[in-house]
Amino acid sequence: MIWTMRWYGSEDPVDLAALRQVPGLDGIVTALHDLPAGVPWTPEAIQARQEALAEHGFDWTVAESVPVSEAIKTDGPDRDAHVAAWAESVRNLGAAGVRTVCYNFMPVFDWMRTDFAMPLGDGSNAMAYAEADLERFDLSQGMERLAAWSHGYSGEELRAAFARYDAIDERRLHEHLAAFLRDVAPVAEAAGVRLAIHPDDPPWSIFGLPRIVKDGNDLERIVAAHPSPAHGLTFCTGALGANPENDLSALAERFADRVAFVHARNVRRTGPRDFHEVAHHRSAGDVDLHGVVRAFAAAGVAVPLRPDHGRMLWGETGIPGYGLYDRAIGLAYLQGLHEALATDGR
Repeated sequence: MIWTMRWYGSEDPVDLAALRQVPGLDGIVTALHDLPAGVPWTPEAIQARQEALAEHGFDWTVAESVPVSEAIKTDGPDRDAHVAAWAESVRNLGAAGVRTVCYNFMPVFDWMRTDFAMPLGDGSNAMAYAEADLERFDLSQGMERLAAWSHGYSGEELRAAFARYDAIDERRLHEHLAAFLRDVAPVAEAAGVRLAIHPDDPPWSIFGLPRIVKDGNDLERIVAAHPSPAHGLTFCTGALGANPENDLSALAERFADRVAFVHARNVRRTGPRDFHEVAHHRSAGDVDLHGVVRAFAAAGVAVPLRPDHGRMLWGETGIPGYGLYDRAIGLAYLQGLHEALATDGR
């Protein structure tokens, strides 16, 4: 594996000097968070971010995320212009040596949580999701920026966004994804970049919006949407693992050859659609990270992996889920698993 950590840029409370002290860290996952969807990432902007990383001895390993606009997802009037901008970003990233691009196709919202500082029994706190708590969000009043979202929404913006999906079900949304891949996968292949679509998080519909990257059947359909080797998956153990019907070890084995990026996260499921995030180690939650790492090791998968959302420990504040301490502990745990599997295969 290529061991990485996510960094949100100059506004991230965890700075690169701190990340430099994490043992065995190979590279950084980051993005140009100030650029909105539909705007190309220029060579100059990419170079500036690489120079900031290089000052601390890091390479830019994964671009997460190059945002896919709502115009692309809904096949809106600006769709073709936004696809062209997205493809230009991929070309420029490839030319700069960034070899993996993570993206998602979640309508309107990125990943969703209903509690961003749930107290845990050990004195730490973590993000949580409870289906019933969605009702506390008054969409008519808009939604403030949540956790690591790039922006919030006014009530008017949400009404317009939801209206665009009135006639879009899962079948049509998948058709829009397939059309997007037909346009951008050949560009990525030519640029030497692997695309890695992220699962829906949580892996079910929220607020009645369609979602199409939820389980093994969805992943199979997405993989079949385009034959290019540049078209790959982000295997997120937390997103997929929130649904107990997803056998993560089996999915890791089944899709190993198409996995381009790994998010390693553990969750504790507390109801059919309720969960909270926990420490990475096996006994803390319901995700068998050992089985996932074993499946990838057996298949010879060598792609970027980052420890995903963790607990906030020892009074740490900042972006929920993206404190330094628990992610560093999680990375060490994952490295230990991988090393042990490489040594004795168990």
